[in-house]
Amino acid sequence: MDAPSIKEVNLLAEPVAEQDHAVGPVNAPVTIVEYGDYECPDCLNAVPIMEEVRQRLGDRLRLVFRHFPQNSIHPHASVAAEAAEAAAEQGKFWEMHAALFQHQKELAEIDLSHLALTLGLEIYKFELGRSREQHRRRIRADFEGGVRSGVNRTPTFFINGRRYDGPVDAKAIIAATRSASQQR
Repeated sequence: MDAPSIKEVNLLAEPVAEQDHAVGPVNAPVTIVEYGDYECPDCLNAVPIMEEVRQRLGDRLRLVFRHFPQNSIHPHASVAAEAAEAAAEQGKFWEMHAALFQHQKELAEIDLSHLALTLGLEIYKFELGRSREQHRRRIRADFEGGVRSGVNRTPTFFINGRRYDGPVDAKAIIAATRSASQQR
């Protein structure tokens, strides 16, 4: 099999779909897809940056998060992703997402059930949801889509379907979104 060309590697292989975890209007002129890992320090550092980007761009931005757990170096990333998916069943994906990053340094010891309770989740549904194979399949599908898109580290961002390899700071990302929205 031939190696993918540079152009193919820089494009998002899996278009944003209804089942993606997204905030912001569907018809926003800019969509940023982040492939992330809940145990990755660089992903944690990107959280306030992406929050600033969201605040500054407002309704002009749709932000999507996809799982890319790097289990060989982050042994708790998949369990955390499963917790986020279980919370999503109760409409609390983004709350769990934020809580997992807030407690990133304690993922080895944290009681995810207690964390779920603090978010107001129904604990029986949460515990049942954590063990669902459908969540593991979704996480695996996100990961495989990332691999097909050339993701090899986290966080990796795609702006309007094109990989962004610039600095992870709000000013640079906002400048890249302006350029991307003009190319639409």
